[in-house]
Amino acid sequence: MTINITNPEVDRLARQFAKMEGVSLTEAVAIAMREAVERRRASETAQQTAARLRAELGIALTPEARKPLPRSFYDEISGES
Repeated sequence: MTINITNPEVDRLARQFAKMEGVSLTEAVAIAMREAVERRRASETAQQTAARLRAELGIALTPEARKPLPRSFYDEISGES
């Protein structure tokens, strides 16, 4: 699989980063993408994470799933039932 970088600024930045890290262009792109993905994931709210996971896993959020759980559920899992 290939990536063709045609933007001069992106090419310059990728080469600069590769030189700074002492790695190949391929590894520089891999490092940068891993870091970018991690930054995005770290800045996700819980709701955004849930939406992303539902989309990735093909899970629909049904009206039934939107209903609050009854107090008895929380009592049961906490051992207070």
